[in-house]
Amino acid sequence: MVSDRAIGILLMVVSVIVILAYFWLLFIPPNIYVPVIGLTITEFIIRLTVMIGVLGVFGILAWIGYTLATTPPPKPIEEIEKEIEEELKKLESEVKKEGS
Repeated sequence: MVSDRAIGILLMVVSVIVILAYFWLLFIPPNIYVPVIGLTITEFIIRLTVMIGVLGVFGILAWIGYTLATTPPPKPIEEIEKEIEEELKKLESEVKKEGS
């Protein structure tokens, strides 16, 4: 089984490689024009980064909205207090029956 330490080292190495590749493609890019998307590599990387950020932020907002819309509201405090009082009365009556 793979240890946590090995997974941590792998994540660290992959992260450093991605950071270096991102830096290279953004600031020292090869002069490549990709005709399929009609952009240079730098333009594509910038647009991709912005799109991932927008998807992340609004994806989280959508999840919060969905959670708010589908979660039932909590019971009012008065209703909870009434239930507690009823349970206390039941317990008191049981104690009195056992004591007699």
